[in-house]
Amino acid sequence: MAYSATVGSVRHVFPDLKTVLARASPMRSGDVLAGVAAGSEQERVAAQLALADVALRDFLAADFVPYEDDEVTRLIIDTHDAEAFAPVSHMTVGELRDWLLSYDADGTAIAALSPGLTPEMAAAVSKLMRNRDLIQVARRIRVMTAFRSTLGGEGVMSTRLQPNHPTDDPRGVVASIIDGLMYGCGDAVIGINPATDSPVATIALLQMIDEIRETYEIPTQSCVLSHVTTSITCMERGAPMDLVFQSIAGTQAANAGFGITLDLLAQAQEAALSLKRGTVGDDVMYFETGQGAALSAGAHFGMDLQTVETRAYAVARAFKPLLVNTVVGFLGPEYLYDGKQIHRAGLEDHFCGKLLGLPMGCDVCYTNHAEADQDDMDTLLTSLGAAGCTFFITVPGSDDVMLGYQSASYHDALYVREVLGTRPAPEFEAWMQRMGMVGVDGRVRELPVAQHPVGALAELREHAA
Repeated sequence: MAYSATVGSVRHVFPDLKTVLARASPMRSGDVLAGVAAGSEQERVAAQLALADVALRDFLAADFVPYEDDEVTRLIIDTHDAEAFAPVSHMTVGELRDWLLSYDADGTAIAALSPGLTPEMAAAVSKLMRNRDLIQVARRIRVMTAFRSTLGGEGVMSTRLQPNHPTDDPRGVVASIIDGLMYGCGDAVIGINPATDSPVATIALLQMIDEIRETYEIPTQSCVLSHVTTSITCMERGAPMDLVFQSIAGTQAANAGFGITLDLLAQAQEAALSLKRGTVGDDVMYFETGQGAALSAGAHFGMDLQTVETRAYAVARAFKPLLVNTVVGFLGPEYLYDGKQIHRAGLEDHFCGKLLGLPMGCDVCYTNHAEADQDDMDTLLTSLGAAGCTFFITVPGSDDVMLGYQSASYHDALYVREVLGTRPAPEFEAWMQRMGMVGVDGRVRELPVAQHPVGALAELREHAA
């Protein structure tokens, strides 16, 4: 089915819905690389005009990736909730945008609608929104999840403490954990990207975090971001695993590049649930996504970066995750060229994830060869905080020395809490108060390491040696 719109005296015709979505997407280098971007701003405006008039029902019949060939497509179609979709089934994409921005669309109404929206519908409506619209709507949506801490509550913006080390040296990892805890980071998860993916290395890191967590009775969860098959092996060997991690994408072929299937994810979830390690909830999955992942695998099927990214959220919501985050600028300028493109992509991903019912977070990050800097990341972090982002990733000094990219720092957690008035997860905040880590004003106390309540962790660092 073709779609068209006229801008000025020029009539633009788009052969199918996939093309309309691609041409309507805000400018980004990855879409140019894929050959799907609009050829001019005039064509982009025409595509947005055409997209605004597309009936939401059209998305249920559109052939983005053939049903017979793609298990993600089958998941999207087979789990679509027709009853939840019914209240908006008569609408166009433009009318859905207008409704989402109206006072009628509060958090409860959007949550009821969420199972009735396909990822492609979410992507479509985001393309008609300004940045402020993405922030305004996403802020209304609350997605609560829990394991040992409760995430996503009103006024709560959590952090992942990411203590990576180039060689997984226990002393270096523990030193970074100490540093992060002293800034009140880690209520979403203490999560390590291992330098190697072996079960032995993964188990050693899990045991180290668990020793710290149990010694200081920290109400958080741990995760070593090994491949899901490694995690399954570690659980079979009795490792103290809280969360199962996996990178995911929006097509079966792209997920095959990650070495995963939906059945494999289900197997891992079942194994983690059987351990019953949660105290206030049983959400055991942690997923990461990122615009450009499917294109880099040659598995985007002609879709633009953002549309195929939202399809990954269908995979995520099928497994009731505790955490999902986009690593928005991690793949580099080939996909998101500069700070402006990274900022827009981060807001899109957060909005679409929340609209589809996910506890969406973000790694506010960029690679060293991108046209971006920490000022751009400050802008994105502040925008995401205003939008009610579930959590963001923090690393020592904003510089991940193992993965070689720039992210947010432990200090940025203090910035967000002061400027935006956000708090850690309630269980973690209560722990900080019991430990004497915060003053009567709620701010983290500035103390020398030797006098700090978690300063004794230095003993564990020496023990780890």
